[in-house]
Amino acid sequence: MAVEKITGPQKAAAVIVALGTDTASKIYKYLQEDEVEQLTYEIARMTRVSQDDMEGILKDFYQLCLTQKVITDGGVEYARNVLEKAYGPQAATTLLDRVTKSLRSKEFDFLRNADSKNLLTTIQNEHPQTIALILSYARPDQAAAVISELPPDKQVEVVQRIATMDRTPPDVIKIVENNLADKFSNVYDVDFTQFGGVNYAADVMNNMDRTNEKTIFDELNRKDAELSEEIRKKMFVFEDIVTLDDMSIQRFLREVDSKDLVYALKGANKEVSDVIFKNMSTRSGETIRSDLEYTHNVRLRDVEDAQQRIVGVIRRLESEGELVIAKGGKDEIIE
Repeated sequence: MAVEKITGPQKAAAVIVALGTDTASKIYKYLQEDEVEQLTYEIARMTRVSQDDMEGILKDFYQLCLTQKVITDGGVEYARNVLEKAYGPQAATTLLDRVTKSLRSKEFDFLRNADSKNLLTTIQNEHPQTIALILSYARPDQAAAVISELPPDKQVEVVQRIATMDRTPPDVIKIVENNLADKFSNVYDVDFTQFGGVNYAADVMNNMDRTNEKTIFDELNRKDAELSEEIRKKMFVFEDIVTLDDMSIQRFLREVDSKDLVYALKGANKEVSDVIFKNMSTRSGETIRSDLEYTHNVRLRDVEDAQQRIVGVIRRLESEGELVIAKGGKDEIIE
């Protein structure tokens, strides 16, 4: 099995096994209960990892540890310079993205576990820049849920500010912390904290329902067409299924609920429908076509929700290394 096909939890389990029981028991003390359960499960079901795969996993683990250390010691830009010299620009960017997301989630775990309704109540009357700052530390699905409930004009402004956010001095973050003292504390202390940006805005929009997504993009395109297009290129939407390779389509079809697939195809264009049926077995294709024929009076909202759930499956499988999404037409896939 190629390293790219091994999921994140499987890689973590392989590292734990490689470290040995004594070291593993010390690491377990710092993990949450659900993390211990998941790791133990992956270790128990692990059969055999080839020497080449293990070397690849450990190399990846070492690179991530090194990346986190240089970020902590010298800040994001210092880390970028070091990593670019060591691994090249593309690998450096990938490592930085992975580690900064991890650091952000650890430092703001209290926020990421908050109920989106409570979060909305707390921040809805704040200035759009403050809301954007706060939501840049939330999970993308949390941010999407909060933005969906904001007034239309504020929705667009918050998404725009998230997308154009780059690095923010700690004193600015401290102002937010002081204004919302009960909700925000333990701010990560480095020269500059990097978050937000186009990639994160795309993650947020990927979690948005289709109606709000269209409304926001229509208005954002009017205000800043270039930024709107830049975010779109980083997103994966239902219609982008046609950009996936056959193996990836076959992979996500195994995970998708058949009812969701029928509803999604009711609102799909011919190109999407063709590529999906092309990657189904004859029997499955006939079943779905029959269900489509007898499914009538489906609400647009139900179609959009089904398409969004399918996109969610695809994005989850990508995060687990099960398939590859070529975003913006710039990713190079090596067979």
